[in-house]
Amino acid sequence: MINDHVSDMITRIRNGQRAGHRSVLVTASKLNKNVLEVLTREGLIEGFEAAKDAQEHNALKVNLKYFASGRPVISRAVRVSRPGCRKYSRTEKLPKVSSGLGISIVSTSKGVLADHEARKLKVGGEVIALFG
Repeated sequence: MINDHVSDMITRIRNGQRAGHRSVLVTASKLNKNVLEVLTREGLIEGFEAAKDAQEHNALKVNLKYFASGRPVISRAVRVSRPGCRKYSRTEKLPKVSSGLGISIVSTSKGVLADHEARKLKVGGEVIALFG
């Protein structure tokens, strides 16, 4: 049984890209869907759609994105806040990934946002993951 769906999703995306897969299946959850929407909006994945896994459970099919050279767009994916140790950050202390070239995903009172969107709205929150 999976206790941390976001961590599992990040690991599946990272492993899928290292193996050169075009898409991966991840567990469907509201938070996973919101994180994938941010990744799509930021251009780190092609997109995602609802699907069923082998046991007919709800899942999300994530279409991975690669550069023309075949190198994956996401070079670094790290889970920051975990169920046992939550990490919160104020607006001015939100982490910058790769000197601003990457994004951190933040769960705020305004929804799940990329770090630059949270700074623009002047809201902080739980830092979910870093992508570079």
